[in-house]
Amino acid sequence: MLGLATIVAVGAFAVWGPGAPALRKTVSLAATEPPQQPRPQAEERKPVVRMDEERIALAKIQQVNAGPATMATRLSVPAVIAPDADSVAHVSVKLSGTVAELRRNIGDEVEKGQILGALESREVADAKSEYMAARLSNDLQQDLAARDKAAWESSKAIPEQQYIRSRNAASQTAMRLDIARQKLLALGVDESEISAIPQAPEGTLRLQNVRAPISGRVVERKVELGTAVGRDNLETELFVIVDLTRVWVEMTVNSSDLPAVHEGQSVAVSIRGGDSVGRGKIIFVSPMLDKETRAARVVATLDNQDRLWRPGSFVTAAIAVESRQAPVTVPATAVQTVDGHKVVFVRTSEGFEKRDVVLGRRDDGLVEVTSGLAAGETIAALNTFPLKAEFSKPGDED
Repeated sequence: MLGLATIVAVGAFAVWGPGAPALRKTVSLAATEPPQQPRPQAEERKPVVRMDEERIALAKIQQVNAGPATMATRLSVPAVIAPDADSVAHVSVKLSGTVAELRRNIGDEVEKGQILGALESREVADAKSEYMAARLSNDLQQDLAARDKAAWESSKAIPEQQYIRSRNAASQTAMRLDIARQKLLALGVDESEISAIPQAPEGTLRLQNVRAPISGRVVERKVELGTAVGRDNLETELFVIVDLTRVWVEMTVNSSDLPAVHEGQSVAVSIRGGDSVGRGKIIFVSPMLDKETRAARVVATLDNQDRLWRPGSFVTAAIAVESRQAPVTVPATAVQTVDGHKVVFVRTSEGFEKRDVVLGRRDDGLVEVTSGLAAGETIAALNTFPLKAEFSKPGDED
């Protein structure tokens, strides 16, 4: 029994002793499982909101293509809206009389040449009567001159002196008729009214129509029916008409900024506290500085067909003093902030993909994208808040 125990002990020592490192390694490898191949990593999912064309239309999401645009460096200055000086008409009387008729009131839109009212005046009645007498006399004398001319030239049936006298008399009556006509024009009688005087009813000879010199809106009416107007310290102005389809933007520019400002530059005009933006052009830069503020008056003209810009309103005018081409721009409304990052939503075949972007210069409702977007890519430009809400949900990228 002792011999068998000794043999087992010696065998164990031979297998596990320090002299058999290779055997230990072989046994260890045999005891473990074969190494597994590394699992392929899952493809990184891009954050996408799946939407088809029907859902996009229902959400009223407007799409545009990112592309190049001219970006300007602008000088912002305070300004005020004023009427265009060429579009303001003060309707005044040129004779003495009383207001007999008023056809237009404050706020009414009028067309050039439209009758605003009528005055009753002895002065205009005398001028019309003088014109009618001159016209009648001229018509008669012209007939006599034409008859004497035919008699003299055909058969010398009348003396030459008679023909010369009748010709001179016709020239004088024609001159008196023209003087009477010019007097009526100076009093404000329209050319068509002058032609109609011989056929006009007798009671209208003392009336003088007041017409609108320009198209626009009546902003002031200074008289009432029966008001005496004209000379002798009486009221002479009846109406004020303003055409507001175009207005002025009057700016105040500091002398230090004037070297960068010149006529022809574009101006972006915005209402303080509002989001409306208009585009005008500088038409005047004053060569003189205000002696108190040391600033210059600068005037730009601004289209106002929709009557958005009211004279007297305080606005901010941004003058484009420098410009450069930006290769990729998007509307400012297309940019949203999600998880602290500026993003745009790029149209894909599945819907919209959230794309982090780096922004550059902003100008006139556009923003430059310096990184993260390529020219020509289609993005959501308006009504992007539903997309922002989807991407802002917790776990939307898991």
